[in-house]
Amino acid sequence: MGLEGGQSMAQRSTAEIRSSIESNRAELAVSLNNLHGEVARITDWRGQLERHQRELAIGAAVVGVLLLGRRRRKRRRA
Repeated sequence: MGLEGGQSMAQRSTAEIRSSIESNRAELAVSLNNLHGEVARITDWRGQLERHQRELAIGAAVVGVLLLGRRRRKRRRA
C-alpha cells in the first residue's frame, strides 16, 4: 500500500487523500464483486454436476462394478 508518486502523507493535500481513498474504495468494490462471482461459480454444485456428467457416470459405473464384485465374492464364501 505505497503512496502514489512517492509522496509522503504530509506532502499530500486533503483533496488528494480523499481522492485516493475514493479510488481505493472503488477498486475494492470491483474486487469484492469479482470475488463474489467467483465464489458463487465455484460453490454452485448443480452447475458442477451439469458440467461433469460424463465423469459422474463413469464414477458411478466403477462404484457399481466394485460393489457388485464384492457382493458376489461374499456369496461364494457363504
